Amino acid sequence: MDVRQELLQAWVCQTLKDMNLSQPQGSLTTVSGDASFRRYFRQAVTDGSFIAVDAPPDKENNPVFVNIAQAWYEQGISVPKVIKADFEQGFMLLGDMGDQLLLPLLNEASSDDLYEQAMDALITIAGSHHALPPYNEALLDREMALFRDWFLLEHLNFELTRNDERILKDTFELLRESALGQIQVPVHRDYHSRNIMVLKDGSLGIIDFQDAVQGAITYDLVSLLRDCYISWPPEQVHDWVKAYFKKAKQAGIIGAISEQQFLLWFDWMGLQRHIKVAGIFARLAIRDGKSDYLNDIPLTLSYIVSVSAEYDALSEFHQWLHTRLLPKINMDLPELGGTS
Repeated sequence: MDVRQELLQAWVCQTLKDMNLSQPQGSLTTVSGDASFRRYFRQAVTDGSFIAVDAPPDKENNPVFVNIAQAWYEQGISVPKVIKADFEQGFMLLGDMGDQLLLPLLNEASSDDLYEQAMDALITIAGSHHALPPYNEALLDREMALFRDWFLLEHLNFELTRNDERILKDTFELLRESALGQIQVPVHRDYHSRNIMVLKDGSLGIIDFQDAVQGAITYDLVSLLRDCYISWPPEQVHDWVKAYFKKAKQAGIIGAISEQQFLLWFDWMGLQRHIKVAGIFARLAIRDGKSDYLNDIPLTLSYIVSVSAEYDALSEFHQWLHTRLLPKINMDLPELGGTS
């Protein structure tokens, strides 16, 4: 047990005592870490358990997490209840949503029901009220620059020509303007099968929402349905998109937008996200030593290649992928539509 874990253990025990909660049973056990600097532990108590979080205050914006968690919890969104937070030390005590991630439960038989629940939760998030920073031009551009800086230059040692730079710039501008032109709603920003829990009663719980922003309505949907960790046949994905579109219409979130326009928004938003994510996965491997994320890059590239082939406005970028990028990578891109 390291120093911070020892401090967290003492804080949890004192917090349980001060709040007249259940008595701790044993010491903290590791639940997981994630792509950030946060660590999660479980504290068993006489009548259940809590989640203790170690989130160093110099590396994590804990007040933002707590503010969103409390606001969403009060509005009926299934996020962990915040029991106590110590911003100075960077410790939090949360309700426990268990260990069952959505990802391993997804298969052809279960996916319709599980995704319908996940899309219903997105409708609730999109209709929620809490001040969030805008998913603006600067943020979108910074995200897409990760592809150039970390995936191309750092990971692949790609020597960009002036024409390469122009094609990337033109493509990023198209994707940015599409995102900014969409209906803007609260966006979780990392809404996928590893950040959705299946609770004991079969309902879904949502975690890792601290980067939420006010942004494009299709962003969370594409994170869910074009997940970086599981893929589905494109026709099936579009059927789910159409189902969400109907739900959003009924909820009054979408006005006079056509289904065709919504599908285009979805596709182009997915391109922006997967371009960003390829850069993030490369950065996690290079900067943070989390090399397992490199295994997830081929699927993100498959999405990028597949979607860019569908639109004339993206034809130059699609051609660039085939003539300049793909010959430089030593990996096979998976075919979309499997569940592995």
